[in-house]
Amino acid sequence: MIFEEKTIESERIYEGAILNLRRDKVTVLTGESYREIIEHSGGAVIGAVTSNHNLIMVKQYRKPLERVVLEVPAGKRDGNENGEEVARRELREETGYTAGEIIHLTTMYPTPGYSEEALDIFLARDLIPGETDFDENEAIEICEVPLAEAVDMIMRGEIKDGKTQVTVLMVKEYLERESNR
Repeated sequence: MIFEEKTIESERIYEGAILNLRRDKVTVLTGESYREIIEHSGGAVIGAVTSNHNLIMVKQYRKPLERVVLEVPAGKRDGNENGEEVARRELREETGYTAGEIIHLTTMYPTPGYSEEALDIFLARDLIPGETDFDENEAIEICEVPLAEAVDMIMRGEIKDGKTQVTVLMVKEYLERESNR
């Protein structure tokens, strides 16, 4: 049986530059309980594919993991930007590329157990190189990885970032289906 929890009260615990945290008192089957929820503006993730089926990827240090992570370009929504606007901006800022064509593949919720964050996933192609425009606190290395190799890296457990896993596998499937039409 599915039970829809109703919010009885909500308290903001923390307000930050990237996220907020609130504590909701909710109804549950056995009475009442509490949920801690991260409020996040969401963002966009870009599977940027070159004409020879290489993915434009980025390496950057991720403090929560204390390591460098290989990822597809992505970024958070600023203000009232829609997903495509975020995708185009982040692709240009992080990689220097602009896309002649951008296709929305899906929207995913990376951690629905405690966050309302939604990520729009895009395929970008017909890429035009240009200059990066990193945020002042970003240190990013740009690299090209053959799409097939990125899939193999996921299957070997070498790419652990969830948004990258979903994006790479969706891009692969989209391109395969498109070529079979």
